[in-house]
Formats: sequence, structure tokens, C-alpha cells
Amino acid sequence: EGHCLVFYSYKDIQKLEKHELKTFRRNAQMIFQDPYSSLNPRMTLLQIVGEPLTLNKLARGQELEDRVAHLLSLVGLRPEYIRRYPHAFSGGQRQRIGVARGLALNPQFIVCDEPVSALDVSIQAQTLNLLQDLQEEFELTYLFVAHNLSVIEHISDRVAVMYVGKLVEMANTDEIFSHPKHPYTEALMSAVPTPDPDV
Repeated sequence: EGHCLVFYSYKDIQKLEKHELKTFRRNAQMIFQDPYSSLNPRMTLLQIVGEPLTLNKLARGQELEDRVAHLLSLVGLRPEYIRRYPHAFSGGQRQRIGVARGLALNPQFIVCDEPVSALDVSIQAQTLNLLQDLQEEFELTYLFVAHNLSVIEHISDRVAVMYVGKLVEMANTDEIFSHPKHPYTEALMSAVPTPDPDV
């Protein structure tokens, strides 16, 4: 089970057997783009972050509360917030709740779908730093989807560029930013504003 991503990287997940798909779903989680619409306003943090644990029958009762409190503290939120609802939190805090939910099952792989695009710039930086700290601590692999090239350059080891739904270029971050090969990649790089009033 510890090496399942090696197995799944060569297999079409649409063709997995039911038991394989269950294992894959536990090991692959998601952090959504919009921290406002991705959290159920009628659920407390205990219910939101604890839902993956409850559905997979991994914890209940006091154990569930303890694990959710621990997850909240991992992402920089106070454990006593466990009974609060999403409306009591800012956008950055809500995104931290989404990160805690993504970590609940101890996944190996997390899809981050534009997780900072809806946040203010200063909050973006805090969230990116949190994601990097968690990646190092839990040896996570991220598939980070974004349009902001400075965010991609900051967080990525490898970059894949898509154009009209197809992958057109993939390389290490330094290489793709210094020597883009595909015309669309070059166009993306040239569209990045230069912070110099003389340019």
C-alpha cells in the first residue's frame, strides 16, 4: 500500500477494480479552488474535516474529535474551533480547513486545483508556505494546477504546460522558465508582467 502510486501511475484509474479504486481514493485527495463554495456552510469543522475519516470508518467519537483537532493545529488553526461553522472564518482560514480535510486520510498524492487563486496576495504566500511545509513533513506529492506563473515557479519541481486541452511541454521548473521550447509556453512567459517601470 505504501507504494501504490508507483502502481497507479501506470494504470488508467477509470479501469480500476472496486477495491483498487477505494485504495486509490484514500491515497489521492483534493484541495479545491474556492474556499467559500467548497465547504458546506451547514457543517462544523468537526464534520467537514472529519467526513473522510467517518466515511472510511477510521475514527468516531472522541478519537474523531482528537484527530480533527490535530489536523486543524497542523494547518495553523486552533483546535477549539472544531465546533464552528465556515462563515466564522476568513478566506485564508477556510482554505486551511480545506487543506486539513485533504490531509485527513494521510494521502500520498494531493491535487491542488488553483488553491490560492481566490486569496489575497499575502494570504497566498502563507498558504503556499503551509503547503510546502506539509509536503516536506508528510512526503506528499502535489499536482498543482494554476495559471499564475510566479506561483508555479515558486512551488513546482516540474512543470507541464497545457494548450487546448493537450500537454505540449514538460520539464524541470528552472529549465522551462529559462528555455521554453513550445511557442505557447514562450507566449505564457512573455505575458508575465516585469516589475520594472522602465520596461
